[in-house]
Amino acid sequence: MCRRAGFRTGAPPGAWATMVGMNQSTRREFLVTASAASIATAIAPEFAAGSAPQARIAKRQRVFVGSLSKENGILAYDWDPATAVLTQAGVAAQTPLVAWLAFSHGHEYMYSASELWEFEGKLTGEVASYRVVNGELQLLSARNSAGKGTCHVAVDPTGQMLIAADYAGGSAASFRIENGHLSEAVWTAHYTDHGPDLARQKTAHAHFSSFSPDNRFAYINDLGGDRIHIYKTHPATAQLMPAGVYRGGPGWGPRTLHFHPNGHTAYCMYEIVSRVDVLEWHKADGGLTRVTTIDLLPASYHGPTRGCDTVISSDGLFVYFANRDDNFLYAFQCDWKTGTLTPMRRSSCGGKTPRNFVLDPTGHWMLVANQDSNLLSVFARNPETGELADEGRSYPAEKPMRILFA
Repeated sequence: MCRRAGFRTGAPPGAWATMVGMNQSTRREFLVTASAASIATAIAPEFAAGSAPQARIAKRQRVFVGSLSKENGILAYDWDPATAVLTQAGVAAQTPLVAWLAFSHGHEYMYSASELWEFEGKLTGEVASYRVVNGELQLLSARNSAGKGTCHVAVDPTGQMLIAADYAGGSAASFRIENGHLSEAVWTAHYTDHGPDLARQKTAHAHFSSFSPDNRFAYINDLGGDRIHIYKTHPATAQLMPAGVYRGGPGWGPRTLHFHPNGHTAYCMYEIVSRVDVLEWHKADGGLTRVTTIDLLPASYHGPTRGCDTVISSDGLFVYFANRDDNFLYAFQCDWKTGTLTPMRRSSCGGKTPRNFVLDPTGHWMLVANQDSNLLSVFARNPETGELADEGRSYPAEKPMRILFA
């Protein structure tokens, strides 16, 4: 397969960042025409004024976007937190169908998951690693995962191991990392569980991997099997040892798992039913216990639905969930000590099928990758109240799947 890392000149920045007028008939598919200054004034006046300390020290930052493009799978943008403007900066890597990106600690290396059904003559997806140099990517290694459709990668906090999840293959693999280079897979698992939803759960679908707050355990969400597999980790060898299973509701489809900074709370997003489990994490054995379940959908909505992703603010005081098909973001206040969530409000995601969303490093902006609208949408955020603006601005991006600040 022909591929290279590095930048390629794309459309002119002005054309790439052109905004489209808002469709007043629906808040689900809007592209906001308001200027960056007016958005900043509404929620973050210190940026609009340009004289506050935050505005003076804010710097433009490279942003990488994973894309399901058949060729240009990692896009590059420059982010200006003072104006909330994303400027297209070319193609960072010509690699296909990138479903996820992850940094090592310190952001020296970046890793990608390509949702291929065949790579290097084997029926697997691809996992690749890159060195990040002055905002550019240098390809270091590319490896076969355990199965088809690799959709997620996670790096442990020590930077010594990576876990990949394969959606179509219902499998997972781990790799040793040395100076950013990936070994061949040293551990693999092929799951055989399946759930009662015949349309979505005929087979296992490994979707997400994560590490416990103390890095002693790893978790792999199996959307098809309605369970989260728990493993003891050994980062130096990248080996995983079974340590238990957390079972979600039948037919719910556990998609993602995120740990709160309080060190004992986690949130599991269920894709098929658009619900979230608030979980208690047990340090002794890595186990998870359900505390409560939250329904994300409004009572009036009865159409198709898919829960998607979770964002926890760096101060741990706010948690946000994204939902597809009904296409919204849902903000919650969070009790830092207990992890208990209190609903605030739903708001627009800026397009169709929010695949991933992130807070920028300043905490004043939420960026959303709207896969089926081919848009990156930006919303102002009040860091003190956690409230997201109803209106934002959007930038074109081919099938965006993941947003990562360098």
